[in-house]
Amino acid sequence: MAVAFKEVIDKKETYHKNDEQNLTLLGFMAFLDPAKEGVLETIADLKELGVEVKILTGDSEVLTRKICQDIGLEITGIITGDEVEKLSEEELEAKVLVTSVFARVNPEQKERIVLALEKKGLAVGYLGDGINDAPALKAADVGISVNNAVDVAKETADIILLQKSLEVLKDGIIEGRKTFRNTLKYIMMGLSSNFGNMFSMTFASFFLPFLPMLPAQVLLNNFLYDMSQLTLPTDLVDADSVKKPLRWDLGFIRKYMFIFGPVSSLFDFITFGLLLLVFKLSESQFQTGWFIESIATQVFVIYVIRSKKIPFIQTRPSWPLLFSTLLIVVALAWVLPFTNFGSYFGFQALSGKILLSIGLVVLVYLIMAEGMKCLFYHGRLTHQEK
Repeated sequence: MAVAFKEVIDKKETYHKNDEQNLTLLGFMAFLDPAKEGVLETIADLKELGVEVKILTGDSEVLTRKICQDIGLEITGIITGDEVEKLSEEELEAKVLVTSVFARVNPEQKERIVLALEKKGLAVGYLGDGINDAPALKAADVGISVNNAVDVAKETADIILLQKSLEVLKDGIIEGRKTFRNTLKYIMMGLSSNFGNMFSMTFASFFLPFLPMLPAQVLLNNFLYDMSQLTLPTDLVDADSVKKPLRWDLGFIRKYMFIFGPVSSLFDFITFGLLLLVFKLSESQFQTGWFIESIATQVFVIYVIRSKKIPFIQTRPSWPLLFSTLLIVVALAWVLPFTNFGSYFGFQALSGKILLSIGLVVLVYLIMAEGMKCLFYHGRLTHQEK
């Protein structure tokens, strides 16, 4: 900005543009808004996480290009708002995939760009703090603003950052993916085991003269199972599991359920035969035996399901999860039948030989489940994991 002055002899109440003549140049003022330190490293980290950074700005093309050079952001393509205005929706959808910088765009054009990205099946997060960002913030899957933004931007955004930094977004993406992974573990484990138990219960009703498990025992089983998974949000997540964007895929979960559910039922049938035909147990003893086998297979299979890697060798669960699962299965479920309280649920104590046999069945089940998991993820049972 040029700064100049002029001595005025005849003072006026109102001055006009024509009075700004024959000025003496005093100097120039320059304004600098440098990029934040570490932004280049953060952008590189986001790229490794599968996150592409695009710039939508009302600033000029020249200024935006300079900022990109300063922070080391690769420009794969740049178009202006005037060019965006001339594009049809189909043309814009093609352009947004190969363009990283949109300069001189107005609020409506920002919104069009965000919607075009979403129509191509991408999850879009938009970071903005001005009035002009409000339409794009609302259109984005996740609208992000900062605590010193204008009110309309903060009201429209889904998330308010207390620090104006991309580093916070990177950490949020990683934590979000960890949460998604741990939630998926519970869903996959619950659906496969519940599907297997339902199938086992239905099949057993055809040849057993009594219920394979009493209603109170079923409820207790479910209660203990859920209690053992309360620490699942604390579980460790493999680093390679959060490097790619994650999506909800019901088809993948359905395949997993139909493969691992029958495996669980197979070992339930083995347990039925062992308890009924080999040990010839009474009704209450049979129900006790299947209860402890069922809770053990349901809870311990989390060690298999929680990762694609080999449990305890290539990956390990968090200490809280390990403690809660062992506490529920060993300290409660397997000890309960030997207590007076267990009689309220119809349990009856079993011999050490029977417990050892059930333990071996559980161990073989976990080994087979691990083998099936390896086949499943290597594409022999499913063509593609999404």
